[in-house]
Amino acid sequence: MDFDNIRIVLVNTSHPGNIGGAARAMKNMGLSRLVLVAPRQYPDERAIWRAAGALDVLEQAEVVASLEEAIADCQFVVGTSARGRRIPWPVLDGRRCAEQVAQRSSREQVAVLFGREDRGLTNDELQLCNLHLHVPTNPDYSSLNLAMAVQIVCYELRMLQVAGELPEQPEDQWDAPFATRENMERFYTHLEETLVAIGFLDPAAPRQLMTRLRRLYGRVRLDEMELNILRGILTETLKQTPRDKS
Repeated sequence: MDFDNIRIVLVNTSHPGNIGGAARAMKNMGLSRLVLVAPRQYPDERAIWRAAGALDVLEQAEVVASLEEAIADCQFVVGTSARGRRIPWPVLDGRRCAEQVAQRSSREQVAVLFGREDRGLTNDELQLCNLHLHVPTNPDYSSLNLAMAVQIVCYELRMLQVAGELPEQPEDQWDAPFATRENMERFYTHLEETLVAIGFLDPAAPRQLMTRLRRLYGRVRLDEMELNILRGILTETLKQTPRDKS
């Protein structure tokens, strides 16, 4: 995948703040090529405010008069679409579409098009695309802010870019070894003793309390440091518990 070969194209954007928000979303995920097709208000201070630390993306943005000009040198074009069309077109969700974009960007110029805030891309504009991208939002509230839509697509591309750098499991970088079975059994004995001492557990009618607590802590997977903290709490609790001197 080559991010330099991927351009985000905003068509006839009406609110300049959305341009700045899109630029910020792009830079968050490592993309920098922004093309603006006949924006209604641009340049504009509101775009600068929303861009925050992504002013370089705005400054490098290309402004063109037509969509045809924006994608003239592209070999693969994706158009975002929020609704079905009378004539079916190849359509994928954001994740699977990102895979296509990533694959083709290694050797082709790729454009991802985003339409107007109020009505998206027209049918004629979508017919210029090789593939349509649809974000499967909640049907009861399917409207996406323009910058949010850009963020979703850029995020999926970023995840493909860094896939080999992410740990297979979050536990791979844990800061303490996980507790051994022997130490967990000592903890359960300590815990039961404390619960009996404070009157929370009745040895004559224990029910399934310790079984459920074992399931709870087994699901969490305590590390040795966490286990020592809990053992310390139990020790101090027992110190405060009146002992039967009879």
